[in-house]
Amino acid sequence: MTVLTLLRPTCLALVTLITACATTPQTSRWQPIPVTLVENEGEYHLQREGERYFIKGAGGTSQLSLLAASGANSVRTWSADDAERILNTAHQHGLTVMLGLSLGKERHGFDYDNQAAVDAQFERVRKTVQRFKSHPALLAWGVGNELDLFYTNTAVWDAVQRIAAMIQQEDPHHLVTTVTAGIDAQKAALIAEKVPAIDFLSINMYGGLEELPAKLADIGYTGPFVVTEWGPTGHWEVEKTPWGAPIEQTSTEKAASYQFRYEQGIAAARGQSLGSYAFLWGQKQETTPTWYGVFTEAGQPNEVVDTLSYVWTGNWPTVRAPSVSEFTVNGQSAHEGPVLGESETATARVVFTANSSEPASVRWEILPESTDIKAGGDPESRPQAVTGRIINDDRAGMMEFAAPAKAGAYRLFVYIENRAGKVATANVPFLVK
Repeated sequence: MTVLTLLRPTCLALVTLITACATTPQTSRWQPIPVTLVENEGEYHLQREGERYFIKGAGGTSQLSLLAASGANSVRTWSADDAERILNTAHQHGLTVMLGLSLGKERHGFDYDNQAAVDAQFERVRKTVQRFKSHPALLAWGVGNELDLFYTNTAVWDAVQRIAAMIQQEDPHHLVTTVTAGIDAQKAALIAEKVPAIDFLSINMYGGLEELPAKLADIGYTGPFVVTEWGPTGHWEVEKTPWGAPIEQTSTEKAASYQFRYEQGIAAARGQSLGSYAFLWGQKQETTPTWYGVFTEAGQPNEVVDTLSYVWTGNWPTVRAPSVSEFTVNGQSAHEGPVLGESETATARVVFTANSSEPASVRWEILPESTDIKAGGDPESRPQAVTGRIINDDRAGMMEFAAPAKAGAYRLFVYIENRAGKVATANVPFLVK
């Protein structure tokens, strides 16, 4: 027997060890914190680290230090993109994560009758679950988001069930859910029948959230739920101008809506409600640049952040954001639908409270009405601002401007920033003839 022969078993063992180390899931680095769903005489709550856990969360992953400081305990994502960084950062701030597992949508062309595509998606999700299932920040898995929006093929729920059952087997320490766009009796019954492997139902709802507990009772759903998106009144739910532009709430009106909807639709339903994720802890263009985000494009918080801090902690911040009580163009509000001539001189007036010991700054912007309107939060492009139209600005709430020289639908935005760096926002749609 040669020396090479004697060494071969040792070398093979070393190769096997190296290979195993290279392919071992990264979960070995982490120690999971188990999360359980507890039911007692028809009432439900989450338990984490031996304590009751009510989700006080937001969707979005920017400014997590501010989120934690505002009293939140969790964040939600819509996909597993950049998941390790998000989980690590959340953990550093004492936050948990409902990690989204994005699935193909029928409205984007995904065919749930294509078994090869469905199988490939399943394997992609399984690898993600295996990789992150032991992370201590993980709270739950969100399988898909609004897969029921503009769909016809109910085979999607078979795919969700297959994934949810796999997760239950792969990860006994965390919960599994799927997220729907609103809820009705037919949808609730279909999911109960086809997706029994989920632990609770997750619902996205905006206007009418305060009626959700009663609605669930009416349709006979008595199980646990989480409201995974909620916030301002949706652009599809509001009054429109005569030319069809949806009228956005001011940040002041949004803040009041958030508080009312949280208190009536989420907090009041404890025992069935497991908590919620407010939308959106960030900024995005969706109908307008200000409709859903609680920050401006520059990252400044608006009044909604103050309100969320209040509903999560019971205390208002020491310094609060400015508030808007009136905003008009030529004396007409958004609901009155101002109409201007091409290049006509008009007067804008905003009445606000700075909520600061020093004067606030006022900034104006004219945007064409967005024509890149998508569904379900799909990415939209921001309209390009119309510049050079301001004639006179007293920087205290009065401004003269020349209407755009081209006929069409526009919006005048106002941004009011106090010395604390907090803002109020509002806009008035107007038509140029």
